[in-house]
Amino acid sequence: MAKKIIPESELIINPDGTVFHLHLHPDQLTDRIILVGDPARVDMVASFFDTRTFEVRAREFHTIGGTYNGKPIMCLSHGIGPDNIDIVINELDALANIDFSTREVRSEIRRLDMVRIGTSGALQPELLLGTPVIARKSIGFDGVLNYYAGRNDVADIEFEKALCEHAGWNPLWAKPYIVDADEELVERIGGDDMVRGITISAVGFYGPQGRELRLPLSNPDLNRHIETFEYNGGKITNYEMESAPLAGLGRLMGHRCMTVCSIIANRFNTEANPNYKEGIRSLVATVLERI
Repeated sequence: MAKKIIPESELIINPDGTVFHLHLHPDQLTDRIILVGDPARVDMVASFFDTRTFEVRAREFHTIGGTYNGKPIMCLSHGIGPDNIDIVINELDALANIDFSTREVRSEIRRLDMVRIGTSGALQPELLLGTPVIARKSIGFDGVLNYYAGRNDVADIEFEKALCEHAGWNPLWAKPYIVDADEELVERIGGDDMVRGITISAVGFYGPQGRELRLPLSNPDLNRHIETFEYNGGKITNYEMESAPLAGLGRLMGHRCMTVCSIIANRFNTEANPNYKEGIRSLVATVLERI
């Protein structure tokens, strides 16, 4: 079989040999990756590392590589939103599985373990502020996975149909997709101290998550429908913005991916905790011990 060669227009490599957006060299990539949204949070995660071997900043993408418990690891910020996840996962996969000197796709796929640590808003009253929730299943309201072949092979089609019917899904919105996080990674990271949830990845923070400021919503009852929806005994637990494209693209590419979020707001109870950073620090320490 002929080798697949990636054209220059499809994978842009910077003059210094780094990948276009992340500005990382292939030899800087580690098999274990912590993903966070906030570029400033990378410094906090790296404060736990035994050593630091490199640091790169480019736009919202801030990366620090080093070791933890003697093993190579890196932390990378992806910024906010599912579109950024599309950039980050594709470029990390390119670093792992495309030869930058020949532009050939490698015959043996290198698998990465990626854990996103984030913040989230709860949709069920029993989820207290500070609770860590793993996105065991993720619901993508963003549409990113719909642009890739094989989407239905990794998605829960019956779940999608039931949710769209229950919520009265607007045909003007992107069709939702539902994917599982990597089961082995969930068991390794989760332990007994984290909730296994069903998490929505929204395409925005305000209207797409049912927040109404000055502009009225096209479906003001959407969150009520989501809160009351059940499928195979499970309820949708929380909103965030990145878990679904991470899990979906990871499955298509052969990587192990998952998201765990600390609950900093409860939409059902209208509560919020802006002083959440110490809880995130504790969650980071736990994940680093288990990844």
